[in-house]
Amino acid sequence: MRIGEALVGKGYEVAHIDLLIGEKNGIVGQAFANALSQLSAGHTPLLAVLRPNLITKPPAIIVPKVTIKNLEQAELVFGPAQAAVAKAVADAVEEGIIPKEKAEDLVVIVSVFIHPKAKDKNKIYYYNYSATKLAIKRAMSGFPDVDKVLWEKDRAFHPHIGRKLTKLWDPPYLQIAFDLTSLEEVLNVMRQIPESDHIIYEIGTPLAKRYGADVVLKMREIKPDAFYIIDFKTLDVGKLEARMAVDATANGVVISGLAPIKTIVEGIKEAQKVGIYAIVDMLGVEDPIKRLEKIKETGVFPDVVELHRAIDEEEAKPPWHLAKPVKEKFNVLVAVAGGIRVENVQEVISAGADILVVGRAITRARDVEGAVRRFLSALKKPDTDQFRIMTDF
Repeated sequence: MRIGEALVGKGYEVAHIDLLIGEKNGIVGQAFANALSQLSAGHTPLLAVLRPNLITKPPAIIVPKVTIKNLEQAELVFGPAQAAVAKAVADAVEEGIIPKEKAEDLVVIVSVFIHPKAKDKNKIYYYNYSATKLAIKRAMSGFPDVDKVLWEKDRAFHPHIGRKLTKLWDPPYLQIAFDLTSLEEVLNVMRQIPESDHIIYEIGTPLAKRYGADVVLKMREIKPDAFYIIDFKTLDVGKLEARMAVDATANGVVISGLAPIKTIVEGIKEAQKVGIYAIVDMLGVEDPIKRLEKIKETGVFPDVVELHRAIDEEEAKPPWHLAKPVKEKFNVLVAVAGGIRVENVQEVISAGADILVVGRAITRARDVEGAVRRFLSALKKPDTDQFRIMTDF
């Protein structure tokens, strides 16, 4: 059995094809016979024909995905969609995509989407022809392979949902920390920040305390597809606060490195169980490496270690001096916070930082957009999709 899928076109006439190709005497053949013999109201299957009285080889059956409620909708399925699928199957055989010698042994099941508001028969025909042929080619070639899926899973964009970045796979990143306590001011600053997939948004502890975890939902109204971290600095009930972050659609939660080991472990486990990042903040921890060793002994470890110099300790040693030792010993992403300016970005990166946390230098800047762009330029990382050609496939 081979499986193929393709989406081609736009508007109400967009074509989305799911299909199966397999032996007549196998499970696809059995499903083919069941579809043709067990009719369902509004989803009546039909054979693909090049013209009346001429089915394709291999035979193909069309199954409408959307319930057909009137004759106008039925005409689109039994007309342009049926003809498009038939032509695509026949051309696939002629072009050797489906081996001609196998045409008598195979059957094709094609699930066709026709939007109830679709009207243009020409678009329906051409979009469904292209999508069916592409789906067949993919099915016969085994597209995508596992490596393709693993490469795309954190880079992919779903048109009906948007980018939901779940992995920080391309450091360094700029993390903008919102320690402002006015939601109106926060949203105003966010509107000025240019789009970039190398930006992380941090809900600072004061902001989270004032508005709760659901402030993420308000921020998503401005930047719906961004990566958000809630800095709870969890000191107790690690599991509960990780769950609160998830419920608010955050992508990561910050746990204090000063918390009891059990609290840290429970928070990490819960965050990783539900698929968000666990960040352990070393603010106030006298010996971060020793603390991380104790966490490691439990059998779990955070996704990110944050080396953090407090606002109240701005004269202290820069936090990034430990970045490289932490990375080398624990093989973990390292964030650094405190004292980062555009002028020392490369110094911080060279020291081993993957995530550069910047707060007031951006959120209090007179020119927010300009400040962000200067930091992004200093990172020397183009956006993931800057040089990527986006097509239907």
